Amino acid sequence: MPLYHCLAVLLLAAVAALPVRGAQDRPNIVFLFSDDHAYQSVSAYGHGLNVTPHIDRLAKEGMRFDRCYVTNSLCGPSRACILTGKYSHKNGFYSNRSRFDGGQQTFPKLLQKAGYQTALIGKWHLVSRPTGFDHWEILPGQGRYYSPQFTTAETFGKKPDRVAEPGYVTDVITDKALHWLREQRDADRPFMIMIQHKSPHREWSPGPEHVADFTGVKIPEPATLFDDYANRADAARMATMRISDLRLDTDLKLFTEEDPRGKRMFRLMDGEQKAAWVAAYEEENEEFRNSPPEGEELIRWKYQRFIKDYLRTVQSVDDNVGRVLDYLDQAGLADSTVVVYASDQGFYLGEHGWFDKRFMYEQSLRTPFLVRWPGVTKPGSIEGRIVSNLDFAETFLDVAGVEVPADMQGRSLVPILAGSPPEDWRTSFYYHYYEGPPAEHAVAEHYGVTDGRYKLIHYYKLGQWELFDLVTDPHEMNSVYGQPDYAAPRQRLEEELARLRSELEVTSDDPPPRRKGANG
Repeated sequence: MPLYHCLAVLLLAAVAALPVRGAQDRPNIVFLFSDDHAYQSVSAYGHGLNVTPHIDRLAKEGMRFDRCYVTNSLCGPSRACILTGKYSHKNGFYSNRSRFDGGQQTFPKLLQKAGYQTALIGKWHLVSRPTGFDHWEILPGQGRYYSPQFTTAETFGKKPDRVAEPGYVTDVITDKALHWLREQRDADRPFMIMIQHKSPHREWSPGPEHVADFTGVKIPEPATLFDDYANRADAARMATMRISDLRLDTDLKLFTEEDPRGKRMFRLMDGEQKAAWVAAYEEENEEFRNSPPEGEELIRWKYQRFIKDYLRTVQSVDDNVGRVLDYLDQAGLADSTVVVYASDQGFYLGEHGWFDKRFMYEQSLRTPFLVRWPGVTKPGSIEGRIVSNLDFAETFLDVAGVEVPADMQGRSLVPILAGSPPEDWRTSFYYHYYEGPPAEHAVAEHYGVTDGRYKLIHYYKLGQWELFDLVTDPHEMNSVYGQPDYAAPRQRLEEELARLRSELEVTSDDPPPRRKGANG
């Protein structure tokens, strides 16, 4: 045999011996994402407020993370962090007044380069045109619950730039995602799809199937509903996101068909949707008008209306998570697909007398985070290490076999998901919130560090500090900053805070000045 034939045979044999990355080695990725979904309202976390069987399925068949912290508890900054694997001071998106730089490195772009199909359906909330996606359909701004509008690559920046779709937003987003999965993707290539819901964002308008849920049920009040904000920095007292601040019409649905709010709402509904809505609210609304509560009883009434509407929107999210999981089963894709459920941050469900997020307190700092990876992650596993939305990009790249760029600031969770956590995993976490007064809710700018037991927070424009012991004070009601008994943990966390700020290259407490004429 000629020499070149021998070399050719040897080369073919060598190539044949190389490991081949098939579908099982390049799994699909489905990222299910909601807006303002409190972990307290995912029944897998055991708080007893509601039942979310489909989201819980991911916990039963995968891993539940109990300490998934966000870098900046706000919608836009969290989304920018997830895309880039970087803190706000590195990706440039500090607050909901920012505009995302679509030219920078993101994990969808890197997956595209590696041969993945990428799609984004639902809430975007980053102002600029999405990049890194083969297909995208997004809600303009916050979007609306009924007859939602969508902007596409073809209409973005044009007039008119959006098209209304009949139906309820959570259902319509899932309809569009399933259409792409069934009809538009290339079945011979792996895919990554981000299905991003508006729910359960304010003003918590339930879908017709769930608008009557919890009627006649009294939801237990949180122990701190009537927090007096003593024994802490001034920031808690200054914040304007109390249950008492909720608006009776837009937030709490105390309107009629003839009110301006009612006219705006009902024009977006069909007859069946409107009938379900009126039947669910009218009797309670009439009782309120005839005998309006006052003082603490008014706060209690507002809490019940808020929490029920909030949980009703969550039920629609759970239904639609189930629709996606059913599709993966029916299409034979479940075993080759990593499914992730998370929210952009946590949310207060009356704790500290609040709704919304922003603070570094637990309900805001923690997001629900559940991952199912068949054949890799042990079903029913629970993880207590500190992880973060900072780690999502690195994890998705690692799952796909794509090298993680050195400038990303998180770490891949693949070793933890595979049951082999690194010995040098993080034991502390840095947080930074920039959108201070006069922005909505007037939450003071702050940064801080937590190790899961102690939490140190610096309100740097107020010149005030807080220190909490989460074992003795799990509700974070009493700051022990300055108390002699806590001198050692305070010093340790102050040193750790300085170390993390140096390591993460935090060189300024505030965003750079906005350019004149900047959008967002």
